[in-house]
Amino acid sequence: MSGELEGKKVAFLATNGYEDAELSSPWEALEAVGATLTMVSPESGSIKGKNGHQQSVDASPSQVQASDFDALVLPGGVVNADHLRTDDASVAFAKGFFEEHKPVAAICHAPWTLIEAGVVDGRRMTSYHSLKTDLRNAGADWVDEEVVVDHGLVTSRTPADLAAFNAKTVEEIGEGKDQDQTV
Repeated sequence: MSGELEGKKVAFLATNGYEDAELSSPWEALEAVGATLTMVSPESGSIKGKNGHQQSVDASPSQVQASDFDALVLPGGVVNADHLRTDDASVAFAKGFFEEHKPVAAICHAPWTLIEAGVVDGRRMTSYHSLKTDLRNAGADWVDEEVVVDHGLVTSRTPADLAAFNAKTVEEIGEGKDQDQTV
């Protein structure tokens, strides 16, 4: 439905090495329903996916805050997620969405940033299978499912899950804040 998310502002947080489809597919899905999208990255200019997709950067995590947006999308990719979880401004930006009870969608390796933000304890989640132990050690209830929604937190495993991930991301953004989406 075109215009379903008209007026909703969504931040994407990524850096070089993201999984191309995990950025481009949700971006296109959200754009198609009228959301206003902003690419946030610790890099300036543009970032490049592991397979060559280029994405222009609109702002750094230190220039924006969760209150500027209605939701956050975290694409995966090992290199991307590993760099973001060591960037204090990126971690603080992601954590802000939980403090404000706003929807967050994370796929593949992206939950590493959420572990670092300290927001996964007690949450039911999925991810790329290699993060299972990391998430469980951080207190999450990890499950091997295509897509999991836990009070505004949407998680998926791999690019094969993008159709379900995109649909649930659109749905959760449309529903808005969830008071149980918190740190």
